[in-house]
Amino acid sequence: MGVQEFLQIVVYLVILLLAVRPLGAYMARVYMNQSIGLNRWSAKFEAMLYRLSGIDPALEMRWTQYAISLLVFNFLGLLVVLALQSLQNHLFLNPQNLPAVKLDSAFNTAASFVSNTNWQGYAGETTMSYLTQMLGLTVQNFLSAATGMAVLVALVRGFSSRNLETIGNFWVDMTRSTLYILLPLSLIFSIVLIGQGVVQTFNPYKEVPLMEAISYSQDQLGADGNKVLDTEGKPIAETIEVKNQTLALGPAASQIAIKQLGTNGGGFFNANSAHPFENPTPLANFLEMLAILLIPAASCYTFGKMIGDTRQGWVILAAMTLVLVTLLAVTVVAEQNGNPLLASLNIDQANSTDQVGGNMEGNMEGKETRFGIVNSALWAVVTTAASNGSVNAMHDSFTPLGGMIPMWLMQLGEVIFGGVGSGLYGMLIFAIVAVFIAGLMIGRTPEYLGKKIEAFEMKMAALIILIPPLLVLGGTAIAVMADAGKAGMLNPGAHGFSEVLYALSSASNNNGSAFAGLSANTPFYNWMLAIGMLVARFGLIVPVLAIAGSLAEKKIVPVGLGTLPTHTPLFMLLLIMVVLMVGALTFIPALALGPIAEHLQMTLGH
Repeated sequence: MGVQEFLQIVVYLVILLLAVRPLGAYMARVYMNQSIGLNRWSAKFEAMLYRLSGIDPALEMRWTQYAISLLVFNFLGLLVVLALQSLQNHLFLNPQNLPAVKLDSAFNTAASFVSNTNWQGYAGETTMSYLTQMLGLTVQNFLSAATGMAVLVALVRGFSSRNLETIGNFWVDMTRSTLYILLPLSLIFSIVLIGQGVVQTFNPYKEVPLMEAISYSQDQLGADGNKVLDTEGKPIAETIEVKNQTLALGPAASQIAIKQLGTNGGGFFNANSAHPFENPTPLANFLEMLAILLIPAASCYTFGKMIGDTRQGWVILAAMTLVLVTLLAVTVVAEQNGNPLLASLNIDQANSTDQVGGNMEGNMEGKETRFGIVNSALWAVVTTAASNGSVNAMHDSFTPLGGMIPMWLMQLGEVIFGGVGSGLYGMLIFAIVAVFIAGLMIGRTPEYLGKKIEAFEMKMAALIILIPPLLVLGGTAIAVMADAGKAGMLNPGAHGFSEVLYALSSASNNNGSAFAGLSANTPFYNWMLAIGMLVARFGLIVPVLAIAGSLAEKKIVPVGLGTLPTHTPLFMLLLIMVVLMVGALTFIPALALGPIAEHLQMTLGH
């Protein structure tokens, strides 16, 4: 790695960490209902929303009430997105007259956006109308992100409350997350993106002339759609000349802003953030990467402020950052080393300056030249560390180890920054497990932030940690055994297995990125992945809220001589080891069949 590439990573991390304290403090004031300046102007609007919705903002909820409200609200959101796709051919803002989306694909997309996964088995520019993109997908980008943030706040209240039976009000937490955090940031960011060239228009797609016509041959087709044959029964070829191309447009900038800030990741166009209308410049690329981790990183400081000990938040942030940087280094080195098989094939061209796959230029396959290897690897690690899933390069074209790291980051449970809200509450569950393990070592009832961790919390924590691996490994096993699952595999051997494992890891950890060498827009994968996304999202949220309710009822235990300090580097290392060991013990056998086997094949020259 050269100095310039190293500086790109350093600048990114420095700016990200500098933004943590001011944004985190602002978010803490929002959730603690303190003056933030903005609420002076919008407090009346917030109150009007509550009146129109019949909500009493002063009403506190038990964790069961909080969970039911959350589940009902998100279920209704799923129905709305499903209906918009099914009826878009009859609705307005559909200048391309796109047809209705078939049921299995529509349900998959609805489940995906409601669960903050944003897995996309379709091409946006040829499938979704402008209305569906805006009213369905963009709105859910806000609401699914706000849902995760609300759950985090409820859990934090569980730690900070004393002898209470309530954990807050879901409707208030979600409204404030949207109104005071997500909307202002998205508005500013979308304007910046428009200035960089991201499209934002209601105009229909544009037909523009090519600078140079393209000619190609294909078999001639008759009116019935079958090939036209000559007297000898052979297909008749015809020459096609293309002089124009269609440029897909739409209100993209507003969706791109919240897709990154809300760690959603769903692209307006099929190529996602590799598309020049979504991510046109190096500056846009940098800002979009920054937006992905901005709120998850700042949430650590918010957590510290709300519990009254910012050291706890800094320790969590340090653990996340250390793992991120370590795995980023592995990915960058793997991609810059390239494929030695291609290097050996090109040995006679060792002096060539345009070698693609060998050691001289690294692995540029599937990457945009305007971003290069380091920015592509950085994006891949950032987007899978967060529950984002947007891509500016094809992960399927990464080297085996380069592709394994993004996959493993998802398999760690999306806790290395993770989604907005969901990443931190997932890491706090691992912190509970870490103090429990430490308590077993010294024979003392474990405590975290003054709350005793007992059998109920550990049972719920076990569910949270075990559900995603069960979905990933169980779903992968079903897919590689079922004929319908194997039919979607376009590559043989270890790489084909990696594509299936990646898809299930992405859906079952609510990420949304893909290796993309898998034909996943089929009834089999659409239904299976949709179920995985919903269970992974809401099957974890319910036990998290149960833990929040249990902790809120407990008194705060004074710090004693046997209390494990959880604000020290030692606890940070313990937390990292727990996360990595759970991820390694669970997934290394599966990874050995996929990317590890493929890496050995590559290095051995097969």
